[in-house]
Formats: sequence, C-alpha cells, structure tokens
Amino acid sequence: MGRSYWFECPKCGYRAKVSGRADRGLGFFVQTILCRDCRELHDAVIRLRVPDEFGRLRKENLPRAQPGMAKPPSFQAVLNRLPPTGVKRFKWLDFKPQCPVSAIHRVRNWNDPDRCPKCGVYLEKGSLPYRLWD
Repeated sequence: MGRSYWFECPKCGYRAKVSGRADRGLGFFVQTILCRDCRELHDAVIRLRVPDEFGRLRKENLPRAQPGMAKPPSFQAVLNRLPPTGVKRFKWLDFKPQCPVSAIHRVRNWNDPDRCPKCGVYLEKGSLPYRLWD
C-alpha cells in the first residue's frame, strides 16, 4: 500500500502531496520526480498492471501497440480507475518517468530528503501520511 505525504518548504512555502520516493500499490508503482521546467514535484506512474487480453498467444499474432499506451497515465487517473472484474491474466506495462504537464520536460528522480524545486532549501515531510492509496 502506497503513501502520500505533505512536503513543505520552510522558506518559500512551497507545498506538494507526493510519496517522496519510489512507492507501490497493488496495481501500480510510482516515483516522485522533480520537473526542472515546471519546478514542481509530481508522482509519476512508472509501472501499471493491466488486463492481458491475449493470454498465451504468440507475438506474431498480437496487434501493434496502441499509441495511447506510450504515454503513462497520470497518478490521479490511476487512483480513480475501477478494478477490472472477471479478468484472470494480467501483465505489467513499464513507463519512463515523465512530467504529467508535458512529455518534453526534463525530469529527475526526487527522494526525501531533497531540496525544494523553487528555492533550494530542504523540504520538511509531514509526520503522518496525507493519503493511503492502493
């Protein structure tokens, strides 16, 4: 079960609700990233569990990858997703960490303790989780 925390900058007042590291739930994995262009922290989906519609078919019989699957879904979209019913086989899709605002933004992994994206002072982590997610 994953956890999101409040991170706050004591100098400039910047606040973010993120995991603060790589974290996982039952259906997806996230990594907190720093977008250097937005100067914001985001939780980026890096691995997603989806139904396997094709089972054990050979690779030659599989259709081409859908263009929509090249871009990872947003963290909020994955949280709001309903669990699949009646599905017996699943597969994992891996994604590169990517800014949810724009795919061309420069990002890097951000792990607590680390600096504020706005002013460079170390962020303070809230003592209790803001959200528990699955």
